[in-house]
Amino acid sequence: MLNAADLPQTISVFPLPGALLLPRSRLPLHIFEPRYLAMIEDCMKTPHRLIGMVQPREVPGGGACRLHSIGCAGRLTAFSETEDGRYMITLSGASRFRVREEINGFTPYIRCDVSWDGFERDLGPAEHDGRFDRKAFLRLLGRYFDSEQLKTDWSSLEDAEDELLINTLAMLCPFAPEDKQALLEAPTLDTRRETLVTLIEFALAGGGTGGEPLQ
Repeated sequence: MLNAADLPQTISVFPLPGALLLPRSRLPLHIFEPRYLAMIEDCMKTPHRLIGMVQPREVPGGGACRLHSIGCAGRLTAFSETEDGRYMITLSGASRFRVREEINGFTPYIRCDVSWDGFERDLGPAEHDGRFDRKAFLRLLGRYFDSEQLKTDWSSLEDAEDELLINTLAMLCPFAPEDKQALLEAPTLDTRRETLVTLIEFALAGGGTGGEPLQ
């Protein structure tokens, strides 16, 4: 398990819209673009094996996409290669970070200088939500899944620990990228749960999930 001393100042960054990684969660990824194949190969040569997942954001006026200031780094913990040269990997969420600046040149993929300050709890034990009303939450979730025609193993949701349940739903539900960013930036598990409930209620009220972000 990583500790604060293991976290590097510079990491590779994968800007993937709608892909959310949270601390102590796992994100499977299918890598096929040449620049990101190179990123994986370079990552495996490092002692920390960290890759930063960051939501890109559009610049007003139709300009080039930029990065959100906060992302989450994941440690490459599973890797396999297909016969045609693609990579199937799993990132295990380590810690959120704040982008200081992008590093230009040297690699075909993005690298950033980052700060880990303010996210110390990400390296600690799993969080618990003392105000979590699981029965009410699952009733709301059932209505949302019905409206979105989603299926799940309800018995596993009922038995999951608070953090695993809330973070998994935050990562998997089809929310807009800006709403995913709000879930990432929630400072504690209970505020992430509150944000998740608000997004679900907004979707049930006709606001949708994959279109305009909740304001």
